[in-house]
Amino acid sequence: MANYASTKRKRDAQGPEVVKRVRLPRAHDREVFGSVETRLGANRLMVRCVDGKERMARIPGKMKKRIWIRENDVVIVVPWDFQDEKADVVWRYTRPQVDYLERKGYLKRQS
Repeated sequence: MANYASTKRKRDAQGPEVVKRVRLPRAHDREVFGSVETRLGANRLMVRCVDGKERMARIPGKMKKRIWIRENDVVIVVPWDFQDEKADVVWRYTRPQVDYLERKGYLKRQS
């Protein structure tokens, strides 16, 4: 436990995270921005996509234990070819990255 506290203090001492480069959705791969509405359990989420559709997205096994996704997180999803109301999550943004995307005009502020 002491090791965790020391690493947290080191992170806090470094100051706020500076965003230098942010991954954007690739249009040729059908990737779109989305916001997590609710968690459905069993690696499934309801995601409100920028294109106006609400999709049931799944977290692939590659991301399942490494990245924790909560409600209101901004993600990139890839809609399925054969079932447009379902998608796979391929990326999750951190809070500083979302602020950067909003400043640059890629995302609109949600009210």
